[in-house]
Amino acid sequence: MTDTTATGVKTEPGIKAIRLRHPWRNTFAVVLLLLVALFIADAAMRPAYDWPAVGKYLFDQRISQAAFVTLQLTVYSMVIAIILGVTLAIMRLSPNTVVSSIAWVYLWIFRGTPVYVQLAFWGLIGTIYQTIDIGLPFTDPWVSFPTRVALSAFILAIVGLALNEAAYMAEIVRAGLLSVDSGQEEAATALGMSWFQTMVRVIVPQSMRVIIPPAGNEVISMLKTTSLVTAIPFTLELYTRSRDIAAVTFETVPMLIVASIWYLFFTSILMVGQYFLEKRFARGIGDRRPDKKADDATASLTGTMTGVTPVIGSGQPTVVLPPTDPHKGDR
Repeated sequence: MTDTTATGVKTEPGIKAIRLRHPWRNTFAVVLLLLVALFIADAAMRPAYDWPAVGKYLFDQRISQAAFVTLQLTVYSMVIAIILGVTLAIMRLSPNTVVSSIAWVYLWIFRGTPVYVQLAFWGLIGTIYQTIDIGLPFTDPWVSFPTRVALSAFILAIVGLALNEAAYMAEIVRAGLLSVDSGQEEAATALGMSWFQTMVRVIVPQSMRVIIPPAGNEVISMLKTTSLVTAIPFTLELYTRSRDIAAVTFETVPMLIVASIWYLFFTSILMVGQYFLEKRFARGIGDRRPDKKADDATASLTGTMTGVTPVIGSGQPTVVLPPTDPHKGDR
């Protein structure tokens, strides 16, 4: 069936789109909301949670200082882990068999053993090596000092966390470097760039969009892994400090909630930072929405043309040609 306009031109009627209904999906969503509401109502009235105690200790000076120490452990460990991880990733990609084998053995050891066991080992480093000697092998040391004096529990915690995390960062960085097409390196070499210039200006910027998401997850994981440094033992971080307070006040559940709130606070900040970093390094990747001026220009060019209207985007280059004059060849 067709409609006739005032000019006598017949037009096809518009298609009436009917939205697809999902009754079971909506029902499931309602059930989830009810379960969440019931849990919140129950938690608000359950005496074991002791919300007044949570509010009392949430900003306690001891908890605030422990939260700051946890943040320090996370930042210092991740900085060392990233530097060492990049080095190990480059070693893994080296054509030298000895260099790549050493990097592989490092990854095998630190990825194959639990981090808690590694931290316990670092806690016993003063027993294994009583002194740290500096000098030539098989001669009297120039300088010697006790290991327990030189390496505090805080430093050992940073070293243990960083060395373990470096193994995972190495694989993340290696995957990012391999995601860049080899032609990019060849083109940079043809332009006369050195290896360092190629890595800094060409390879690394393109690999960051692959590296950032898992690296952000590792930072968040590191924040929570700091709770294991009690194996050294180091007792000034957030979880162990809240546990010590609970041992005195016998308020275990409220102190666990306090620690969880601080962890969630730091994690939320890290997730926001990760989002903006991903957005920054993902510029120019994927489909981009054309602006209004481009839409108007395309419409004006294609308004008098017949055939298929070109689609801008979808990751494919599109060339829009102006309309051709059918009588041009007769002139």
